[in-house]
Amino acid sequence: MKLPRLATYSVNGDIRYGAVLEGGMVDLSARYAKVYPTLREVIAAGKLVSLAEEAAGRTPVHALSEITWLPPVPAPEKIICIGVNYPDRNAEYKDGQEAPKYPSMFMRSPRSFVGHDTPLVRPRASAQLDYEGEIVLVIGKQGRHIKESAALDHIAALTLCNEGSVRDWLRHAKFNVTQGKNFDSSGSLGPWLVPYTKEAQIADIKLTTHVNGELRQDDRTSRLIFPLRYLISYISTFATLVPGDVIVTGTPTGAGARFDPPRYLKPGDVIEVAAEGIGTLRNGVVDEA
Repeated sequence: MKLPRLATYSVNGDIRYGAVLEGGMVDLSARYAKVYPTLREVIAAGKLVSLAEEAAGRTPVHALSEITWLPPVPAPEKIICIGVNYPDRNAEYKDGQEAPKYPSMFMRSPRSFVGHDTPLVRPRASAQLDYEGEIVLVIGKQGRHIKESAALDHIAALTLCNEGSVRDWLRHAKFNVTQGKNFDSSGSLGPWLVPYTKEAQIADIKLTTHVNGELRQDDRTSRLIFPLRYLISYISTFATLVPGDVIVTGTPTGAGARFDPPRYLKPGDVIEVAAEGIGTLRNGVVDEA
């Protein structure tokens, strides 16, 4: 049986979590909030699969048209983003260098992300808002110095990211990309969590990004320079991974900055990041008020 997907959402300003079925949303927080206030606590307790199984036989209480989607994991301790993790992406830099020995990475703040079907915000400071479609791992079990052979045991769920970047702010200083990666509401996470149960779910996922219906990015996780096992092991060398941590695993070639001339996002555009077995994350674009 295909497990229902789990989501964080709001109705009339009230933040809740539930299971997505064909007919709408089953409100799980109505039954479980006293024990698990949010999906982060569900993840920490190792209960994603059991709650999804329990929800499969229930009747939805909210139509999907009534809800506002939110990033699925509320207030994660860490959002760790990986750069240059597909072979063609490394070649895009045209610097003659071989694939890197270790992964590039940076941190993002929760406030820099919105949920599914909520517009990304092009900031007043720049017109160079760009898209980056990525697959996301959500950590379910705490660990430090995790061996690659045990790394997949620490995954709770999969989701998607549009890791929106403000290009001319990525090199605002000598070394860092932090500014261009952390504008409020410049990226998105969601729509939901797909509980992770077996390695086949992640071994060879097809990942695409469309802008206004045009295919811009297309690659597969089997081609990652740094496989998902390795990323979990490597990150846990310097940081304790905890339940609810989010690892954004890298984007394929084809972001707007790499076109000549660049094709940055503008108000009215629609970006769809899609992955086999996970779903589609869709967002529009608006200008900052």
